[in-house]
Amino acid sequence: MRQVLKGISFNVKKGEAIGLVGKNGCGKSTTLKMLTKIMYPNSGTIEMCGRVSSLIELGAGFHPDMSGRENIYTNASIFGLDKKEIDRRLDDIIAFSELEEFIDNPVRTYSSGMYMRLAFSVAINVDADILLIDEILGVGDANFQAKCFNKLREIKAQGTTIVIVSHSLGQIEQICERSIWIKDGLIEMEGKPQEV
Repeated sequence: MRQVLKGISFNVKKGEAIGLVGKNGCGKSTTLKMLTKIMYPNSGTIEMCGRVSSLIELGAGFHPDMSGRENIYTNASIFGLDKKEIDRRLDDIIAFSELEEFIDNPVRTYSSGMYMRLAFSVAINVDADILLIDEILGVGDANFQAKCFNKLREIKAQGTTIVIVSHSLGQIEQICERSIWIKDGLIEMEGKPQEV
């Protein structure tokens, strides 16, 4: 079995946004999956402080036969919200997603862009201390992508820590103070996004 990561180590400060960059297969998404506890390291430790929200795989946590509305309740509860909290945020989640007319349709009828809208809308409305994002912002139309980036800037300004994996170096430069270049499971370089 191939070892994906080889003892990488990094710290992220509260309120900082960092970008993980590198070629496909280098270990970026594996790192994010370990941060979300979808996967666990064979050795070493991962310490995270606060509520974590993630956009790792499009539609992960969504049940295809349930409506968008029902999936909001399921997905938000996975992030630690109780029913009262979800009730309070439901209208904001639906409004941000721009899926009002489709929200009671089964999500199996949604396009990939609609999935992304719903997933992003839930993830940013759970008041997470840490937001983990894997390539998901490449889905959807340009206007919604811009809206998402504006929302990321807003929640970052409120103190949310963001770790984002992307091949879009422009996105990384716009949102992140620091980038980590992973190459063959090792940290090749760390620093300002423009330099990395």
